[in-house]
Amino acid sequence: QVQLVESGGGLVQAGGSLRLSCAASGRTSDIYVMGWFRQAPGAPGKEREFVGSIRWINGMTYYRDFVKGRFTISRDSAKNTAFLQMDSLKPEDTGVYYCAASPFRASNSYYGAWAYDDWGQGTQVTVSS
Repeated sequence: QVQLVESGGGLVQAGGSLRLSCAASGRTSDIYVMGWFRQAPGAPGKEREFVGSIRWINGMTYYRDFVKGRFTISRDSAKNTAFLQMDSLKPEDTGVYYCAASPFRASNSYYGAWAYDDWGQGTQVTVSS
């Protein structure tokens, strides 16, 4: 099992930036893909929305169209930490952001939450207009 702890969320004005971190511990050798998801406010029953991911071994990244050019995912393998740099933030980016680890090696990225076994507790990001 992999334990994940997110940090770095907060309140920011539209157009601003935030950098989220996701520290992994435990069986980190099982991580093949690290994904970032978000859940909009007032939507606890809705499926978490895939934002992007990074293939742990080589740093290959994937992004949803609505964050391309604004968000950047990276990782520090030595520190077992992933990052989500969010620039040009918009009010619609508001939500709880989660990192999640997938052990599956069938693909370089997974859009579905089903592919991720371990999740962090989430960190709140609020973008004011």
